[in-house]
Amino acid sequence: MVTEAGDKPLYLQLVDELEMKIRNTMEPNDKLSSERELTHIHGVSRITVRLAIQELERRGLVYKKHGKGTYVSEIREPAVDLSSAYSFTEQMRKIGKVPKTQILSLLEKNPSEYLAKQLQIDINEPIVELERIRLADNVPMMLEKTYIPAEVVPGMTEERLNHMPLYEIFAEDYNQTIRLAEEEFYASIALDQEAKVLGIKNNSPVLHITRKTYNQKNKIIEFTFSIARADQFRYKISHVRQE
Repeated sequence: MVTEAGDKPLYLQLVDELEMKIRNTMEPNDKLSSERELTHIHGVSRITVRLAIQELERRGLVYKKHGKGTYVSEIREPAVDLSSAYSFTEQMRKIGKVPKTQILSLLEKNPSEYLAKQLQIDINEPIVELERIRLADNVPMMLEKTYIPAEVVPGMTEERLNHMPLYEIFAEDYNQTIRLAEEEFYASIALDQEAKVLGIKNNSPVLHITRKTYNQKNKIIEFTFSIARADQFRYKISHVRQE
């Protein structure tokens, strides 16, 4: 119920109520009640409703069709800011979600020529391969394969990974300070096994993401290939003009 009590503006109280309804009871492309109906239902002014709709639109929760009304967006999660975050765990916590990781495999092996080139190591140097499913609020978000030079993480175990995020392990166990992470991504469709793991239909749209992580000595300590659900994950990036 939207009330005058408290310090929170009325339109933000209305945003909270509408967001809860959108997330819990509505589907993508469902039509929202009209401004007049929302004014009557919630007992607020027309301007309060308009401000609330503008805020929902800014958050990516709804979109407008000219002359037809306001509809629930296909993608209803905040975008990941590529310019400021590269840790899945940190980013999910930042947007109020509970991150979780399921480890599918952890093994040491020799790299292929491609992986050796990506990690800038000799083909005879062993690497650690880590395959994981990344979840947010128990919803599968990403399927990841991570490759790390074995000399960077000697003795790393699945038990340790079950209790601490990888980047925290880098810092606490191996004194590796992350200086830079580079990411590239492109759109594709999910193959059968990928779709099954992510809980989506075959041929659903996905994002393929590659990431290289550098430590304070400018050495590559991680190369990761990820497949992310396009219906649950989106990116944004801010460009700053240099004078």
